[in-house]
Amino acid sequence: MEFTRTLGRSGIQVSALGFGCWAIGGEWQDGAGQPLGWGKVDDEESVRAIHRALDLGVTFFDTADVYGTGHSELILGGALGSRRDEVVVATKWGNVFDPDTRTTSGTDDSPEHLRRALTASLRRLGTDHVDLYQLHIADADPERAARLRDACEELVGEGLIRAYAWSTDDPARAAVFAEGPHCAAVQHALNVLQDAPEMLLLCEQANLASVNRSPLAMGLLTGKHAGGRSLESGDIRSRPPAWLQGFGDGSGADPAWLARVDALRDVLTGGGRTLTQGALAWLWARSPRTVPIPGFRSVAQAEENAGALEKGPLSAAELAEVERVLKR
Repeated sequence: MEFTRTLGRSGIQVSALGFGCWAIGGEWQDGAGQPLGWGKVDDEESVRAIHRALDLGVTFFDTADVYGTGHSELILGGALGSRRDEVVVATKWGNVFDPDTRTTSGTDDSPEHLRRALTASLRRLGTDHVDLYQLHIADADPERAARLRDACEELVGEGLIRAYAWSTDDPARAAVFAEGPHCAAVQHALNVLQDAPEMLLLCEQANLASVNRSPLAMGLLTGKHAGGRSLESGDIRSRPPAWLQGFGDGSGADPAWLARVDALRDVLTGGGRTLTQGALAWLWARSPRTVPIPGFRSVAQAEENAGALEKGPLSAAELAEVERVLKR
């Protein structure tokens, strides 16, 4: 079964599941040494996983220039190679970084940086256009963001990007970008443990796709995080920043979050699904606009994630059962 979604008003068709390329960027950090990646990575395995995803019908890949300070884009571009035209590539801009030290040094919301960043991303990805270009500063000033929206319209006119979006969890900010004719989506956090009704309402009203980051709650919904399991030092979850919920003070997964995952296990694993596949199926059932983008670092993860496409969304009864279990 071919299971596809449309990126909002752009008309761009994608597989209903995208692959998020944050983890394959490897290790990187901010100026204070805070880890921002998911730990060490095997580039050859990342390439094999991308190829497996392509063979299993995944046609949407989401990355960012800052993931691994350019490394994720290089790996994705190299892996796609001559198959670039088979897929829809999304990337992001707004962060400033040094690839030599793999360190970030802040953000830049100027139109000048937008164009510089796009030129660099096109080079790393080995392509002449980006399908969906996303602002990666979640709390950018709305008035300055309006200038960036207008600059994105110019880039569409030049054929350098096909559509654009804002990666933010604030519906009011997303609405600023939505005023542009070629805005196609908003990327925001959404998973069965963290609903976002206001953002989904905006997507419905403004005809935008809902591109879902953290669809597996940073790994909690894979069932692979038992209480007290430690994380490697280069993993952002080992020293979680304030916005990263579910991983307490770095002692591993938060027991309260794990208890909610356990409570949902039976309903999410119905119909022969794994827990991961059930969590993705919830997102598709939640709204016809959702495109979850789970991360991956191995062929096995690529196969499990892509396997969710065959099973499709949860039923209305299963969706209602989730709400009952969570008492929402």
